[in-house]
Amino acid sequence: MICAVYKSTRKADTYLYVNRRDDFSAVPESLMAIFGSPKFVMVLPLAKLTHLGQSDLAKVKAALADQGFYLQLPPPPEDLLKQHRAQLGHDNENQ
Repeated sequence: MICAVYKSTRKADTYLYVNRRDDFSAVPESLMAIFGSPKFVMVLPLAKLTHLGQSDLAKVKAALADQGFYLQLPPPPEDLLKQHRAQLGHDNENQ
């Protein structure tokens, strides 16, 4: 299985995986409107990979097979204050 990966021009660190290069027919128009003009990044041979950096390889393959695309969103930002408070033993923010 081979797929093409595109980077969003509107949303930082957001990627779209599709089954064929430049074929966005399976992607909903509303998603494409939010995603912006796709910028080609690479072609990935998924069959040869054992893992992906930020996405679950099995989920990517399943989404491509089921719906024809996979949307990779950036990880949520770290809440360093919350982590620090937890280290100090302050579970409740009102303390």
